[in-house]
Amino acid sequence: MISRLVFLLCFTVLVQKATPSDILDVLGDVINALADAVVSTLFDEDTDTSDKDLDWLYELLEPEDQCNPNPCHNDGVCEVVDDDDFRCSCPPPYKGKTCQKVRNICKKANCVRGECTVTLTPPYYECKCKEPYQPPNCKVASSCNPSPCLNGGTCRKGVTLSSFWCDCPANYTGNLCQVGPDDCYEENGENYRGNVSETVEGLECLPWNAYFILSEAVDLSEYNILKELEHNNLCRNPDGDARPWCFVRLENELTWEYCKVRKCSGSGNETEPTEPNEETTEEPTLIPDEDFATCGQLQTKRVAARIYRGMKAEPGAYPWQVSLQVRPKGTDIDFGHYCGGILIRSCWVLTAAHCINNDTDKQVVLGVTSLKKFSPDVQVIDVVEAITHEDYRETPGALYNDVALLRLKGSEGRCANETETVRTACLPTETFPDKTECTISGWGATEKAYISNHLLYAPVLLLSQKRCMEEKVYGNRLDGSMLCAGNMKGGVDSCQGDSGGPLVCEKDGTHYVYGVVSWGDSCGKRNKPGIYARVTTFLDWIDSKLSAS
Repeated sequence: MISRLVFLLCFTVLVQKATPSDILDVLGDVINALADAVVSTLFDEDTDTSDKDLDWLYELLEPEDQCNPNPCHNDGVCEVVDDDDFRCSCPPPYKGKTCQKVRNICKKANCVRGECTVTLTPPYYECKCKEPYQPPNCKVASSCNPSPCLNGGTCRKGVTLSSFWCDCPANYTGNLCQVGPDDCYEENGENYRGNVSETVEGLECLPWNAYFILSEAVDLSEYNILKELEHNNLCRNPDGDARPWCFVRLENELTWEYCKVRKCSGSGNETEPTEPNEETTEEPTLIPDEDFATCGQLQTKRVAARIYRGMKAEPGAYPWQVSLQVRPKGTDIDFGHYCGGILIRSCWVLTAAHCINNDTDKQVVLGVTSLKKFSPDVQVIDVVEAITHEDYRETPGALYNDVALLRLKGSEGRCANETETVRTACLPTETFPDKTECTISGWGATEKAYISNHLLYAPVLLLSQKRCMEEKVYGNRLDGSMLCAGNMKGGVDSCQGDSGGPLVCEKDGTHYVYGVVSWGDSCGKRNKPGIYARVTTFLDWIDSKLSAS
């Protein structure tokens, strides 16, 4: 990194005949990089060059008044470098352009039989040991001495020095008898503060402040995460999901599961999330006003944890997101997720033309975040007609006019019902400038699996058409029906499973579907950002089809 900046300084002076101001700008970058390198060395940390570093995004989105308001998160101190730049002095253990990431303070921590967790006091980490291993480094086991069993449970030694079990009194459960008879959650469990730390699959929850979790989080800037997170491994529901959940380590990969926690009797609707193909008899809660009177509106966004290179979306965060599901025509096998889509009217979904296959039966699923578990608010509606753009064209190098409309089954012009988790996105009324931060969402390919079971989202930047038409990017394969967005460095991007899904841009609290995921060269590849159908190009076409029906 530093060598590249030094080269840039020399190049600026010798080749470009730079002005003194230009030289000072580049020299400032070199000094900042040197300072960051020194801080990283103090923490015995390798320089982070991973694709999931989003500092490039913050550099492009710097505010005009550099330090007012303070762009530094997590109590970082802002310093104006010059009229066009700022620098954040980050308190340990934070780092990044805006102190939005956590340093690898666990690099040399040897928590043998435990989990390294991040703290706000020196040495900024702590080993959380698995019973019966003891702190500080979780190397020594001491079964039943002292007894780890709670609430009067009796500790029984196993056949090895590190094995034991707790013989719990009546009405107490859990591996340490920590779950009492009144341990339950109400409604969706957002206020649950019980002691369950086990998932429905029997896995032990990770501590919320485990570095294994925080290292997967690209952007922790939405709140002071280490201050507000509980420093335990108890099941919680911080993002308004259907019920309490937690992160788990499965085959040394980060994932999450719902928890094995009981719902309180008499606490209202006690329906658990259902399997995708089970019918739910419960009607979704309708918005009392006229359905879909406004578009592009959603509930206040709450913090959601980052997994893979996309974020775990909370219910209702992207209420226009559609799962287009298909099966071979005329069969009775289960439908499966095939493409994304965007709800734009009660009976109309916008998607990609390349997602349309006339040899399949089609349905759409609305209000869904997990493809494994459907909540009672999920709506499943048959597709009665698929309309592809008349000029849709597929070539070996690109997809042109890649848009389609799905007409849903309904009666008297009403198909989908507006709820807190099902709403329409607005069609754009104007263009958004380059470098606007927008959002992609879907169940697309991740690093570890082709389809994610949980709806993910990620920020992307709108890139200039001129930049994307450079020969090293896409050249003359692009035309006016397309736009590109993402990161030229690679990393966060849409993938094939997200085809037909939304690229949404927000203005004044209203969300507009600005692009439809179309194509690209691989996923997250350098100099190959995602390509989207440019919705503004097709507004007249969309209006003509909706009016004709």
